[in-house]
This record gives sequence, C-alpha cells and structure tokens, in this order.
Amino acid sequence: MTIVIQLALYCFLLWLIVKVAVGNNAINGLYFYPKAFQECAISRGVIDRATVQKKRRNCMIALYVLLLVAPVLMIGVWNRVTDFWTAYGQGVLFLEVMNWFDGLVIDMLWVGHSKFWAIPKMEDVPYTQTWGQMLKKRLTLTVIWLVGAFIIAGLVMLMPH
Repeated sequence: MTIVIQLALYCFLLWLIVKVAVGNNAINGLYFYPKAFQECAISRGVIDRATVQKKRRNCMIALYVLLLVAPVLMIGVWNRVTDFWTAYGQGVLFLEVMNWFDGLVIDMLWVGHSKFWAIPKMEDVPYTQTWGQMLKKRLTLTVIWLVGAFIIAGLVMLMPH
C-alpha cells in the first residue's frame, strides 16, 4: 500500500510542477506544445521566442531535479532500500507510472479535453496529440526510463544506510 501512495504522490508532484509553471495561462507552457504550434504562436506574435525559452528552462530545471530527487528519497529513506536491484525495480516503477500518467492523464485527458490549454489567437491550429503519437512517445520513453532507473538506483546506493 505504501508504494501506491508514493506513486500517487509522485504523479501529483508532476502535475503540480506543470500547473505551477503554467499558472492560469496556457501560453506560459507553450514549450509543452508541438514545435509547429510553438513556431506558429511565435510568428503570430502571441509570445516571443526568448520568453518561451526562459519559461522552458525554468520549468525543466524544476521537473528534472524534483522528479529525480523524489524517487531517490522515497526509495532510499521512506522505503529503506539498501540493495541495488530492489532500488532499480522501484525506480523503474516510479518512472514508468509517471511516464504513463503523463501520457494518459495529463496529455490525453487534461490537455486533450480541457479548454484551459486552448491559446487565444491559436484556435485554428491543432495542438493535441493523437493516440498513436502519444503511444509512440510513451513506448520510446518506456525504454529510456529503463536506463534512467539505473541512475536512481545508483543515487539510492550512495545514500548513507
């Protein structure tokens, strides 16, 4: 049961980082949209490239740091894991659940069915992923996260036990 609570907290953390970064205006998260959509928004003067890059950098730093630190602490401190392969298995679980939560809940449900993500002056440009695009991206990330879990397990092993 503990791991289910931890996974829910981890997914909530991902959602919270996105929500805080975007605030109450989807244009703040333009870097999450497809490249073609971003270029169109910039060319229409909805936002400038430097602002998009700055917002992206700030959000990605928070995403990468917090989404790396959280499972390391949950696995190493909360779960008291002391062996590499158990840490690796739990790391895979955290990363894969987050991966599919991002694709199914954030991308397909929240972005795909919420008016919040529609940007004024861009209503005529599609911005949601198809199911095929989402699945392709998530399957690719599934393989990447199998490697990423080695980093998490290694960091857990570096913690004092």
